[in-house]
Amino acid sequence: MGGAYAREHALEDDEDTRAFELGAILAQKAIAFEDEACRELFTAEELQILEEEQSSVWSHPLLLYLVIALCSVCAAVQGMDGGQRGQLFCTKQFGIGGSDPRSTWLTGLVNSAPYMCSAFVGCWFTIPYNNWFGRRGTIFITCLFSALACFWQGFVNSWWHMFIARFVLGFGIGPKSATVPIYAAECAPPKIRGALVMQWQVWTAFGIMLDYAADLAFYNVPDKHDITGLNWRIMMASAMLPAVIVCCFVFKCPESPRWYMSKGRHAAAYQSLCRLRKHKIQAARDVFYMNEGLKAESEMANIRQSKVREMITVPRNRHALFASEILVFMQQASTHSSRISLTQANPSKFCGVNVIAYYSSEVFIQSGFSELNALAASLGFRVINFIFAIPDFITIDSFGRRNLLLVTFPLMSVCLLFTGFSFFIPEGSTAQVACIALGIYLFGCVYSPGAGPVPFTYSAEAYPLHVRTYGMSLATATTWFFNFILSITWPSMQAAFTNQGAFGWYAAWNTIGFVMVMLFVPETKSRSLEELDAVFAVPTRTQAAQGLEELQYLFNRYILRSVTLEPLIDWEKVRAANNAQDAQPETQEA
Repeated sequence: MGGAYAREHALEDDEDTRAFELGAILAQKAIAFEDEACRELFTAEELQILEEEQSSVWSHPLLLYLVIALCSVCAAVQGMDGGQRGQLFCTKQFGIGGSDPRSTWLTGLVNSAPYMCSAFVGCWFTIPYNNWFGRRGTIFITCLFSALACFWQGFVNSWWHMFIARFVLGFGIGPKSATVPIYAAECAPPKIRGALVMQWQVWTAFGIMLDYAADLAFYNVPDKHDITGLNWRIMMASAMLPAVIVCCFVFKCPESPRWYMSKGRHAAAYQSLCRLRKHKIQAARDVFYMNEGLKAESEMANIRQSKVREMITVPRNRHALFASEILVFMQQASTHSSRISLTQANPSKFCGVNVIAYYSSEVFIQSGFSELNALAASLGFRVINFIFAIPDFITIDSFGRRNLLLVTFPLMSVCLLFTGFSFFIPEGSTAQVACIALGIYLFGCVYSPGAGPVPFTYSAEAYPLHVRTYGMSLATATTWFFNFILSITWPSMQAAFTNQGAFGWYAAWNTIGFVMVMLFVPETKSRSLEELDAVFAVPTRTQAAQGLEELQYLFNRYILRSVTLEPLIDWEKVRAANNAQDAQPETQEA
């Protein structure tokens, strides 16, 4: 089959044909080279490279690490785009920095402009952008939007002018957040694919941290030459720098081989992978396997009808949709709770997860901090957010997606209540300042490894392959839509509820999130795609009943110290059924 594929697509060089013949063997069984009958087919150099691939998962060509660097800088761009930290100063300059209803709603509108654009317009450009321009082209265009919009924000002269500039920023945010992880996954070897997808969250948090650092760096810049607000203008325009870096070297990286194959350019896909792998046999194996997967996808597409309709009418897909949408919605509620704690000065930080802290600086100021100290305290939150996101590489696969959420949602609720109640302490006192800062920092510690990374990862794996792009587009649009709603309503909510009420409101939502995850979100950790079909085939009512049993089990086990819990799915039967299907291709096809 490998040789036939090479001849079919004009890859008839003797060396390439041999690479595809051996690659097809490896595609069937990754460690086929360990069999004595197969070892003699490979040279000593090839055996060494294949063995090293199994034992040292991070041993790859330098160009692959350039792709990793590109995706990391793109994530930092996303983090800095959200901040546009100068808002604390520009809202005052534009006459909307008060507590009256008009000012609070206009402040929320300006803050939420990028998310409004992403939810209603930007995210839906993901598919056409990728179809027309490829992964690299989409990354270039979205970063160009980011660079120009950030630069533009440094020259605005009114709130509505700022609104327009920030709205344009949304044309880059939505497609970038969906395309960069896809590009990383399609270029990466399977053994490090999960870690590369997870880096989006980590480096977005890093970008947000840089955004806050820029606040402090330019805070004391004085006005010059009749320029009013030079400090916040530099703050906002400086966010363009990482986007410019991406635009300069994105085309130094190879295009996604899977995108080439979707366009029928098999030779280009092979050449691209040859640059990303150590040996042609590895590239041939991955291209051959990729082609077989695309053929299966095409057969599904011919059998099935509307993918959008199928996401709702097919129970397995509907259950995945329900669980995914619960997580992205709750992420916004929990994230906004932290943003409420974090930044009026930086209203617009979306760290992939979204704005984890738009209004923190203002809350710190209200608790008695000076503007400069409030910015420093907000930076401390971002440092915590970045540091505690790093363990995600391990915990999300070892501890599990669902378990992380079930642990962190209640803890986030407690942290928010603690922060809100801290405002009852006499204003300006050392005790109040310390308690508010402690509550916000503890929130960051539990948010970063849980509600931050899990929803995006869960959405990416929950859907079947043939509807995954549509599911991810919907998840991304939902993220930015609720980000928009929460951003525009927070200033008015804070004025109406007071800080205590607002923090209590989002603490309640985190409690609701715990219940919804317990009842309606199944675990996906360490399950193959075939096993995930079984996971999401479980009826919602049955899944909810199992969740209630788990609550009773946890109470009995840790309080009463008795009782066991029967598993919802018998995985031995599932695997036996899958193996039986594999052994009967005619039955499987029917």
